[in-house]
Amino acid sequence: MNPIAMMKLKSLMEKFRNNHPKVPMFFDAVSKNIAEDSVLELTLTTAEGKRICSNIKVSKDDIELMQLLKEQIKIQ
Repeated sequence: MNPIAMMKLKSLMEKFRNNHPKVPMFFDAVSKNIAEDSVLELTLTTAEGKRICSNIKVSKDDIELMQLLKEQIKIQ
């Protein structure tokens, strides 16, 4: 990955953590409890009140990807 992009990503991640301190705690709890065949659900409620929801059944490959991302962006 481009070193400049990595520096920008690191800065944006620090801002995100400061603005939303509960999100890293949530992902930490998820990473300790997620297993194959778990269901991960995401819901967005727009400013107008519209809800968009989707879910996935977690596979072994998904867990591997999440672990790699966790290591790369150091979610703790």
